[in-house]
Amino acid sequence: MLGVILLVFFLFNWVGGDPAYILAGKISSPEQIANIRRQLGVDQPYYIQLWIFIQQIVHLDFGNSWSTGESVSHLIASRLGPSLTVLIPLTILETLLAVALALVIAFRRGSLTDRAVMIACTAGMSVSILVYIILGQYFFAYQLGWFPVQGWGNAFSENLIRYAALPILIALMVGLAPNLRLFRTFVLDEVNQDYVRTARAKGLSEHRIRWVHVLRNAAIPILTHVMSNLPALLIGAFLIERFFSIPGIGREVILAVERSDFPVIKAITVCVAAATMLFNLLTDLLYQAVDPRVQLK
Repeated sequence: MLGVILLVFFLFNWVGGDPAYILAGKISSPEQIANIRRQLGVDQPYYIQLWIFIQQIVHLDFGNSWSTGESVSHLIASRLGPSLTVLIPLTILETLLAVALALVIAFRRGSLTDRAVMIACTAGMSVSILVYIILGQYFFAYQLGWFPVQGWGNAFSENLIRYAALPILIALMVGLAPNLRLFRTFVLDEVNQDYVRTARAKGLSEHRIRWVHVLRNAAIPILTHVMSNLPALLIGAFLIERFFSIPGIGREVILAVERSDFPVIKAITVCVAAATMLFNLLTDLLYQAVDPRVQLK
């Protein structure tokens, strides 16, 4: 976290340019620029600015947005709900489907079904997400009228069932193929292990071998992959949020970049870094629940 804080501070203070010139606009006087620098505190020595930035992080008070004047902390909190409304159901569905399909096709390696699924996954991964979004909006929303093209409401149930359904469906189509290929590899690493042959020699059914023994041992790399990707999903879904007008974190990042809204960008960067650290720690703790052989020392 200290490394992230120093990196963010360095990038936005030495590389990012003087924020006073950005806020003052093209037509400004030296007095206006000096006044803005004083209000922002960027006229202070760098070590003082760094200390102020660390205090903001500790107190979760990142100041106000340069574009809207809204509190950055309130802005992030209000944008987190819409993002999680899409990402949590998406992650659950994507993981369950990918794991189930991976267990089925891995035990049929080399068969026509396995090859057909791998070809379909490769073809699906070769298509841009923009194509999925445009075709999904045109076919499911415009032609069939099953979902609204864009929008977001105030009620959670309405957002989840009506507005988030099509974005979840499209994101599931995009993310299922790479996860399925990866999880299939994890399962194949376990299929030929000695414990699988021993279980078969004991007369255990293929169903129990697949869904109990193999799944438990393949669960550690699967868990690592899923948990490590969760924080990045908040930012990575910016295209989905932008095209469907979902007021989430990803869409806010794009707007902040377009407006050169440094406080928002810095705050979201630090929050995602903290979430990554916490999810990595949670992953380590969950290892023991998945595999009792793992000892936390």
